[in-house]
Amino acid sequence: MKHRRTKTLLILLFVIFIISSCKKAGIQTISIIGTTDIHGVILPYDFIDQKPLDVSLAHVSGYVKKLRKTRDAVFLLDNGDNIQGQPSVYYYNYIDTISPHFMSEVFNRMGYDATTAGNHDIEAGHSVYDRLVEEYDFPVLAANAVDKKTGKPYFKPFVIVEKSGIKIAVLGLITPAVPTWLPEELYSGIEFRDMQETAELWMPAISEEDPDLVVGLFHSGWNRENTGARPSDENGSAAVAYNVKGFDLIFTGHDHREINETFINRYGDTILILNGGSRAETIACANVTFKIKGNSEKQIERISGVLADTRELEPDREFIKTFGKQEKIIKEYVSRVIGTSETEISSAESFFGSSAFVDMIHSIQLDLTGADISFAAPLSFNEKIARGPVTVGDMFKLYRFENMLYTIRMTGDEVLRYLEYSYSEWLNPMKGPGDYLLKYRMGKDGRPALTNGRAWLRNQSYNFDSAAGIDYLVDVSRPEGKMVLIKSFSDGRPFIRDEYYDVAVNSYRGNGGGGHLTRGAGIKGNELRKRLIRSTDRDLRYYILKSVGEQKTIDPEPLNNWKIVPEMWVERAREREKLLLFGSTK
Repeated sequence: MKHRRTKTLLILLFVIFIISSCKKAGIQTISIIGTTDIHGVILPYDFIDQKPLDVSLAHVSGYVKKLRKTRDAVFLLDNGDNIQGQPSVYYYNYIDTISPHFMSEVFNRMGYDATTAGNHDIEAGHSVYDRLVEEYDFPVLAANAVDKKTGKPYFKPFVIVEKSGIKIAVLGLITPAVPTWLPEELYSGIEFRDMQETAELWMPAISEEDPDLVVGLFHSGWNRENTGARPSDENGSAAVAYNVKGFDLIFTGHDHREINETFINRYGDTILILNGGSRAETIACANVTFKIKGNSEKQIERISGVLADTRELEPDREFIKTFGKQEKIIKEYVSRVIGTSETEISSAESFFGSSAFVDMIHSIQLDLTGADISFAAPLSFNEKIARGPVTVGDMFKLYRFENMLYTIRMTGDEVLRYLEYSYSEWLNPMKGPGDYLLKYRMGKDGRPALTNGRAWLRNQSYNFDSAAGIDYLVDVSRPEGKMVLIKSFSDGRPFIRDEYYDVAVNSYRGNGGGGHLTRGAGIKGNELRKRLIRSTDRDLRYYILKSVGEQKTIDPEPLNNWKIVPEMWVERAREREKLLLFGSTK
């Protein structure tokens, strides 16, 4: 930690030295800061786990204040996905909709110049993001989110910002894969178009403004190999960078990766690519030096990128004090006791069989919908809800995303293929008890790659769907695609593969997220909407909170409607692999 702190301090001192040495006639230096995927981490406090954080927008605020003292100008941009993740934003999205939104108060105070809409911002629904558009003192961008009626961008396509005589143009783009994850009601009247084609469309208008610097602000991930992205690709930033002439700097986001690299496109232009990761853990900063000629013409002399680790920075105490009222309100909200749990439940058990953590979600989904079958996954990789009082914050541990609950129609055969797909993402076919049960990110030595002594699953846990309402086995001694053996419905009814059944799934899955319905069950993407019977009008967490509040005392236990076999193999693997994943066998 001491080494990292020293390294970050040296970087800051070096940058300040460079800037101060350039403060002479004919030279101007600016900084462009890009935050992204904040997910509600505004204050240095985790309102879900109710403990302090060493990263937050308060840390970013302190960093920005210092830079503004040393630069000719500082431009502050954000790349979306800010109003989902922590109760600090959920509360102002859905509970207190009258007061100014916490996010707008914070961003306005920090002096942001622009933000791009992210898919999780759209997930909050029109009432939330339309309200923020009005409250922000700066524009929300997304040139490829187009109003179906007018054919014009729903948000602003680009913005020109001028400070200290330096004019920058910022073009915003959002991942066009939004309809893959979200119900249409959340973005009614908007269609999401190809990123590359949209950038090509708007670049002439940007050029007419004669900016000194052109910046891309893309809520879409970076993969330098993906230069020929298809129109619906989730992460198409590289395709824009490679094929569209005119960008000097591109901030990417969405994929939570930290990026600081230069990229040469098809025209031979060098572009700086920056991505600040997520949750205010890293600040992406571009430092640009201009040479000013006698006729005031500006020429870019140097563009360099810095990724500042916010863990090594001090939070802005004035910032924290300013928002003390909001902090108190949100702490009171998450601390509100809504019931009592008779036992501790842990998501760690969810990877090895039927578990109380996931089965509690299954039971609520079946009760709400009256469906025959429920699909659900452990949305939290390693969380616990303790025995005793259950709070609002505990329900954020249990269910982290603002998904609606869908009821859809599926055949028995589609249900079976759905489960085969899910378990193939999750479990290895085993040849004996010494094999790995779960699929890991593997090292060159053929063993799970360790980071800080822990192994990581190859795929995201939120895609590990199990089922309730049916009794079945998952036989890992069999090959992928032939592991799942459905015996019957849990109430004794026969399970018939060519019959149609009502199935409860969250809206992310119901819109094709994870590929379970499309690649797994084989339902075509354009047919998914036809399978929808009904949807809740509020997010599932709302109903979970309501259910626990009504029950007062809960005793979550595994439904035990499914298990992984051979059981002896699984028991041996469970102890070994819980230690690999969680550092403990408990």
